[in-house]
Amino acid sequence: MKKTTLKKYAELVVKTGVNVQKGQEVILTIALEHKDFAYYITQECYKAGAKRVQIEWFDDDIDRLQNKKQSLETMKDLQSWKIEKYKDMAKRLPCRIYVESSDPDVLKGLDQGKITSARVANFPKYKKYIDEMDNKYQWTIVGAPGKAWAKKVFPDLSVNEAYNKLWDAILYVTRVSDDPIKEWEKHNKYLKEKCNKLNEYDFKSLHFTSKNGTDLVVELQENQQFAAGSETSLQNITYNPNMPSEECFGMPSKYGVNGIVYSTKPLSYNGELIVDFNIRFENGKAVEVHAKEGEELLKKMISMDEGSAYLGEVALVPYNSPISNSNILFYNTLYDENASCHLALGKAYTCNIKGFENMTLQDFKKMGINDSLNHVDFMIGAKDTNIVGTCKDGKKIQVFKDGNWAI
Repeated sequence: MKKTTLKKYAELVVKTGVNVQKGQEVILTIALEHKDFAYYITQECYKAGAKRVQIEWFDDDIDRLQNKKQSLETMKDLQSWKIEKYKDMAKRLPCRIYVESSDPDVLKGLDQGKITSARVANFPKYKKYIDEMDNKYQWTIVGAPGKAWAKKVFPDLSVNEAYNKLWDAILYVTRVSDDPIKEWEKHNKYLKEKCNKLNEYDFKSLHFTSKNGTDLVVELQENQQFAAGSETSLQNITYNPNMPSEECFGMPSKYGVNGIVYSTKPLSYNGELIVDFNIRFENGKAVEVHAKEGEELLKKMISMDEGSAYLGEVALVPYNSPISNSNILFYNTLYDENASCHLALGKAYTCNIKGFENMTLQDFKKMGINDSLNHVDFMIGAKDTNIVGTCKDGKKIQVFKDGNWAI
């Protein structure tokens, strides 16, 4: 990877991704193998006026070893300093930059029951601090290739060839061009135009159908709004939480989802893959699941807590989009979700409610918005996907036809 290109990517992440402001603190989560990229991101943060940049390193091999060797009792014993860390973040509101590069199979073959039980036990211990930070700070998720991940995507190439090819693909779909910041300004404008059109219709429900068997009606939460591209924090700072991003996403009504939906791409969850699966919903709840691979893991996922079996997001992505047109299966949700219409099981995003900036957590609870320790996106868009929206006056609008926008 050319140093000049890596620097340009780092600048995009800092200026357009999190949009670091003078005097802000930054926490960067990144793999050990990306020391150079970490250096350039840190450098750009300080150029933008950051007060402090803290780096949290991770490594797939070490993470796998920790999950394999620690007992469930040890994993559930969340150290007090970790809770204090979340408490401190809720007070300081640092910018967060996450650089994804993990092997999709990093935890394959391990005791998923133990991993799940530890998550269920620990999440309530710091959840209130996560809730306190909601919508108040800037964060972004971007990608950089790991060698194991690259070989998963391009198994017929050598490690170095696969690594370089994945770098090229990531930079392309993230719009790292001669002037990536300008490209993202244009792209955000396009996404906002689509989003505004959806909000003008003020749909009551969306009906998804595909020849693969998908026949699903998703009612939308009352007073919900679609969002897309850049967001604005409660500190009035604009940022881009996902890079790349091709979606317009809204909020389903928790108890208003009925029918069956079939996945169109594998889901990487807890370091394992769930392949060729379908989910049947009744009154919002996932009541039946089947999968060619990973069915037991899928069942564990939807039973982690009450909200894990309900939807928290519905997202519209055209089949004719850069990631889809690349014909690359990334085995990574950040990328694959932006190649396909998708749904998410678990936590809903409160920014999808009109006037969310003036509401409290209690307000959201009274509205019945889905909450969970999970937010797991899975891909359902196909080349022949059709979506028909029903307006509140009963009028029908073709939203997607044959996989692409019809509005």
